[in-house]
This record gives sequence, structure tokens and C-alpha cells, in this order.
Amino acid sequence: MRKLKVLLVDDEIMIREGFKCLFDWESHGCEVVGEASDGMEALAQIDTLLPDIVIMDINIPIMNGLKVIEISRTKHPEIAYVIVSGYDDFSYCKKALQLHISDYILKPVNYEEFGSCIDNLKISMYESKTIKNSDLDEGEERVISSIMRYMQEHLSEEISLSVLGEVFHLNPQYISQLFKNEIGVGFLAYLTNIRIEKAKKLLLSTSLSVTEIAEHTGYGDYRVFTKVFKKTEGITPSQFRREFLDSRI
Repeated sequence: MRKLKVLLVDDEIMIREGFKCLFDWESHGCEVVGEASDGMEALAQIDTLLPDIVIMDINIPIMNGLKVIEISRTKHPEIAYVIVSGYDDFSYCKKALQLHISDYILKPVNYEEFGSCIDNLKISMYESKTIKNSDLDEGEERVISSIMRYMQEHLSEEISLSVLGEVFHLNPQYISQLFKNEIGVGFLAYLTNIRIEKAKKLLLSTSLSVTEIAEHTGYGDYRVFTKVFKKTEGITPSQFRREFLDSRI
């Protein structure tokens, strides 16, 4: 799979250098292809470089990040944007949601959480067909599509490479390599992503308890589920549900 092109937009050079030096883009299948320090420069770089992902601060000179995204969306709707901001402001978050921002991360950046954000973004881009691996043949594409559909339909059950190997009569290592080659993330990262996404939907659309949701998404122990959810989303399942309900008041 080709590396995804990343553009960094922040008026603080130390922030940009931090992203370049402290985060392992290579291991996440990405490469930083450019930088910008203000809104006008960001627009020009987006038009020139056509990045797959833009890491964008909101408060940048000349034109703020949200306005940059709003303008760029009309010309480049396929680009994914991740907001990185020092402001935990609901009005910013609401505007970001309206612009379909992929994620909203607060400074100082936790690079482990940021890595999960990038992996989840790649999964989302793959599922929406924004990125595609042209190196795989049709047979391999059908196999990975069938495996992904099976996983979605059996989330409440045990899912492992060995289980998938038995179901599809394939070598587990081959399946593992398919995930890495086709989607650009490991099997476990993909499994965690779809389980947490299903959990979020259940938290917001049902009155099921956290324990029940844990069972529905394949976590036999709700404490393990809560730990994984908090590591991925930054808050517990109960806080996630409560913040959603509070935002509707």
C-alpha cells in the first residue's frame, strides 16, 4: 500500500517539529510532505501537494483552520482533516462536526493516542474507498472484504486470526499480512476499531448498560472494555454517553 501524504499546519514551528520528530509516521504508513504556518499558505500547499491527510491547528494567522477546511472541502472533498487545538471549546467542536472533521485532538498531543487516531482514520478512508491498494488482485480483495464482513457480523463472538483461519481455510499469518497490505493497519487495530465504533453507536442509540454493550462488542469483561474504550476515545463509555446527552440539552 502506498504511503499516505500528510500536510502539517501550525504557526508554531516547535509543534510542527514535534510531529515530525516524535511521531513514527513510517510505521503508520504515512509521510510528511509539507508544512504551512498560516491559512493562506495552507490553502496553497493543499492545492499543490494534494495530501491525503491534513493535521490542522485552528488558531493560525491570516485565516483560521476551520475556514481553510471549509474552502478546501469544495475543491478537495476526499482529503481527511484532523484538528489539533489547545482549545477545548464546544463551539469549535460543533463547527468541526459540521465540516466532517475526522478527529479533534487537544494539545499537548499524546502521540500514542494520535497513532490510534491515524490508524482509525486509515480504516475509515479504506472503508469509504478514499484509499485503495492497486497491488492486490481481485481474489485477495474478495477475501479481505469477506473477512471484514464476517467480523462485523460476529462482533459479539470470539474473533482472532486463528478463528478466521479456520472459518476461511487460510493461514492466519496470510490473513494478518492481508490487513497490513490492504488497509495499512494491523488486524488487532482493525478489530479494536470496529468494536469501539459499534460500542459508540450502542451508547448513543440504546439504553443498554456498559456491561451489556461490552458483551455485544465481544468483550467478556466490562472492565477490559472500559479500559480499551478510554485508551481509544480518551474518556470512559459512561462519560461518552453523558457528554452526548448533555450536548443535547
